[in-house]
Amino acid sequence: MGEGAGEALWKAFSNTRRHFFAFFRIVSKRLKVVIACGGTGGHLFPGIAVAETLEAKGHEVLLLISKKSVDREASAKYGGLRFETVEAVAKPKTLSLKMLPFLWRLWKTAGRCRKLLKDFGADVVLGMGGFTSLPPVYAGHQLGLKTFVHDSNARPGRANVLTSRFCTEVFLGVEAARPFFAGRETVVTGTPVRKEMAVLPSRAEGAAAFGLDPSWPVLLVMGGSQGAKRLNELAAECAPLLGQGIQVLHIAGTIDFERVKAATSDRANYHVVGFCDQMALAYAASDLIVARSGASSLTEIAHAGLPSILVPFPYAADDHQTKNAEVFAQAGAGELVQERDLDAGKLAQLATGILTDLQTRQRMAQAARALDTPEAANRICDAIEATFLVP
Repeated sequence: MGEGAGEALWKAFSNTRRHFFAFFRIVSKRLKVVIACGGTGGHLFPGIAVAETLEAKGHEVLLLISKKSVDREASAKYGGLRFETVEAVAKPKTLSLKMLPFLWRLWKTAGRCRKLLKDFGADVVLGMGGFTSLPPVYAGHQLGLKTFVHDSNARPGRANVLTSRFCTEVFLGVEAARPFFAGRETVVTGTPVRKEMAVLPSRAEGAAAFGLDPSWPVLLVMGGSQGAKRLNELAAECAPLLGQGIQVLHIAGTIDFERVKAATSDRANYHVVGFCDQMALAYAASDLIVARSGASSLTEIAHAGLPSILVPFPYAADDHQTKNAEVFAQAGAGELVQERDLDAGKLAQLATGILTDLQTRQRMAQAARALDTPEAANRICDAIEATFLVP
């Protein structure tokens, strides 16, 4: 063997050895990961899913959430996880008098985040999206940590595009988002779902939890969260127009609960709840969903394998909810209807048509399941760990 060949072989062996020992170092190293995931359920629940997976792998996690009631209520059932609150900083229009107060709050929040990261001894900062992610990720970047942001939407938000400037890598829910992060390192991971969603309960268990008859079709309306008022109204108005025997489970949100309850009090098969922390049971009981098209909701709908009628929130930034819904509509998994084109009669007609046509329901359900990425949380964890490998 020539001298050059021997040297090449030795280099190959040395590289292999470095990767081998790097692999075992990452397995044995207990990473300290901070996950910024507050503001909405669409950011919080995927963050919790990643936290659960990281802890199962032996890492230590601190979750940063906002002081909003939605974060407080949703995080209350996860007593095994550690949470800290930071101020949510929403960006106003660039040419606005509110920009100066925004920059001041952003600077203050980033300073608090730097202290939290130092006190925790963080190795990694992961933002799950929105302006709640920007200060912690920026603080992590300043401290020289590995930093990441996850975007669930087909049309990424401006906050995430800005945050990506300070990131080691960007994680994407869908391939369609990649062009918006030109010049950044991107990995398509899918959007995680919570551990409790991994295996849904039986239909009988779901029906029993909400007082439903498992032998009759169930329409699940998810009106809670932002932009819910008009969707809640449409669902309540269409109640008398639905086909015979159709039951409705309506998650109206805590703010709108009393109004929707009063509007549907004369409908025997109409069940209204405010905040629901048993979504696995709700999905298990249902045959069709009416909802906005936030990315996290769509992720869970795909995971549950349910057909859907999607009504994008018309004032969402950059109309990103329409882009999300288009992915489902093009796949045959959902019916996309803009709010301006919808009234109670049309909603009742669409819902009844799907619920009374078993073949259509099955086709849409199969298309929804095809959009599921059940290993998303593991993919994110693996991608984080991979950045600690020695090249």
